[in-house]
Amino acid sequence: MDHVGLPGKGEPIDHRYVSGGSQNEIYEIRRGELHAALRIPPPTAPERRDEGIIREWRIIEALDGTDVPHTDALAACTDVSVLGRAFYLMGFIDGWSPMGVDHWPAPFDADLTARSGLAYQLAEGIALLSKIDWRAKGLHDLGRPDGFHERQVDRWTAFLERVKGRELPGLEEASGWLRAHRPIDYVPGLMHGDYQFANVMYRHGAPARLAAILDWEMGTVGDPKLDLGWVVQSWPDDTDSPRASDSSYVDLRGMPSRAQLLQHYADVAGRQVDDIDYYVILAKWKLAIVLEQGFQRAGDDDKLLAFGPIVLDLMRGAAELAETTDYGR
Repeated sequence: MDHVGLPGKGEPIDHRYVSGGSQNEIYEIRRGELHAALRIPPPTAPERRDEGIIREWRIIEALDGTDVPHTDALAACTDVSVLGRAFYLMGFIDGWSPMGVDHWPAPFDADLTARSGLAYQLAEGIALLSKIDWRAKGLHDLGRPDGFHERQVDRWTAFLERVKGRELPGLEEASGWLRAHRPIDYVPGLMHGDYQFANVMYRHGAPARLAAILDWEMGTVGDPKLDLGWVVQSWPDDTDSPRASDSSYVDLRGMPSRAQLLQHYADVAGRQVDDIDYYVILAKWKLAIVLEQGFQRAGDDDKLLAFGPIVLDLMRGAAELAETTDYGR
């Protein structure tokens, strides 16, 4: 901290554990005028997580000076002798996470008009992200955008074979459809890889304002519209229905419809969304495989065991949409 000139030299460091898991831990750090968050792999994480941390840092650092809501990039450390793992410091966000509350905070709990802004801001975050000039930001080696879609099925089915412990109905049908179809157009860009309400924070109060996109473990240069597919794969067509409160891990009543959300993304990103069915099928199929790993390794972890039926529902949904969509016919 002293070496890179961060505030508070000579003053004591106050720290507080915020959250964490098998991937990374987050601590709140205060020293004098400095208010930061430290992100670090847990001691038990494999060594490759150190590389992942620096990969995340590169993305956060690249977002400086852009209009994408992000945390400030303060400093990174690759010297594992300091804290035992590579880590980085980012600005601490004064805001709230949808995963940190039991229900939408005021005024979004009662004002449905204000609540709709949460969804529009969510879509706008990845729309702005998709417009980043990743080459100019030095991220040309972050991913392999060439052949991105051609690799998806082989890469993730191979991953599934390593963790597979049961049959997943719909897998063959959805995999076959994905092998036979491609998007209308493919414009490589920076993508988050796990974009959802769980990985963003909002400013306090109305109107809804996205404060930062968080958790860049799966960030890469690929197809940004897969982030959009990730968001809308479980988004109901009619958010005025009482079922909208049961269709996701958050209450979507009062939110814009799926069509309105897609249109807002298209307007901000300057990209067409006519091929969204392709991305929804890919998102459901891929998410099912990712969650299946957690389920197969669940042991007596109730949270991971709950992934079991979700995986089956996602894969079945991917296969059913592949069977019924008019896209590519």
